[in-house]
Amino acid sequence: MSPDTSAVTTPAAAKQTIETVTGVIGRLHEIIERETALVQKGEVRNAAALGPAKAELAGLLFGCGERLKANAAFLLQAAPDSCAALKRTEEAFRAALQKNMVVLATSHAVSEGIVRRLSGDLARKRSPQVYGATGRTCAPNAKHGQPLAVSRVL
Repeated sequence: MSPDTSAVTTPAAAKQTIETVTGVIGRLHEIIERETALVQKGEVRNAAALGPAKAELAGLLFGCGERLKANAAFLLQAAPDSCAALKRTEEAFRAALQKNMVVLATSHAVSEGIVRRLSGDLARKRSPQVYGATGRTCAPNAKHGQPLAVSRVL
């Protein structure tokens, strides 16, 4: 389905279009902040449950954004105050999104570190504890290691 890029021709329609976009950004902002808080608390399963709502709002925002781009000149002329308010809303949303991305990246890095450490520990336990020709213990042989199975279902 292609986004709505129909022309906005009246000041009332311009204001309504901008208010619609502001509302979508506001709802998406709330979900992003909720997701950030849940991930920070370690409640990743609950944060993942927000995915469908977040995807739906992101799709709506894309469509609204296309309409804004198509009518940008008229919207700025017909509703400058609403455009300024939209810009402030968008800046606050960007800040929340940036924080969310940092929290998610940190969570990912920590999780990856835990899995790598666990995999290394399991490989060391499976390998024989013998001394090599240099008098030191041998490193686990990657050829004889067994893969670590990880379930991606939260």
